[in-house]
Amino acid sequence: MTTQRKPPSNATRRNEASRRAILAAAFELVQEVGYAKLSIEGIAARAGVGKQTIYRWWPSKGAVLFDAFLMLSEQPDGGESALPDTGDLEADLKAVLRATVEELNDPRYDEPMRALNTEITHDPALAALYAERLDGPMRELKKGRLRSAQRAGQLAEDLDLDVAVDMIWGPLLNRWLQRAGGLTPGYADSVVETALNGLRPRR
Repeated sequence: MTTQRKPPSNATRRNEASRRAILAAAFELVQEVGYAKLSIEGIAARAGVGKQTIYRWWPSKGAVLFDAFLMLSEQPDGGESALPDTGDLEADLKAVLRATVEELNDPRYDEPMRALNTEITHDPALAALYAERLDGPMRELKKGRLRSAQRAGQLAEDLDLDVAVDMIWGPLLNRWLQRAGGLTPGYADSVVETALNGLRPRR
């Protein structure tokens, strides 16, 4: 006999609606006023909820902002996004890094992402949460694509995949964080080519 799942209660639906309103408010406000002036009071007022509702679910404004990013990255079907795997590793990585460049250059995300990175450096609990719920899963997706390339003989079998991920994605984040040089599609292509071809001259 099949047991039917009960539909969400009205209270559950209200909680979810409030949660999403709070996260949307946090993301909007940090773009408007900057992270330094972002406050729980301001988020609550924009979302139309009480401060205690926010404090019941999140310990800090940094935690609220982090969950706002998670909400933005949610897939419509609830699944995980996968890196492209066309069989051409170089082309796939260039496509991914070009998309990353576009996102990092998007003014809607610049201030919120910089604020989140700043909070992570000062808040060990938030850093652990970030590693567990966002950076860790994304790193596994990246390593999964590289493992596929290993199986296809496109990468060395003994390659340290964690180091490879840092070499491929790290330069973009570093240049963006330090505002050092242009973050362009051409730069993304150069990073991939250098990572895959190595630094030594070809014989």
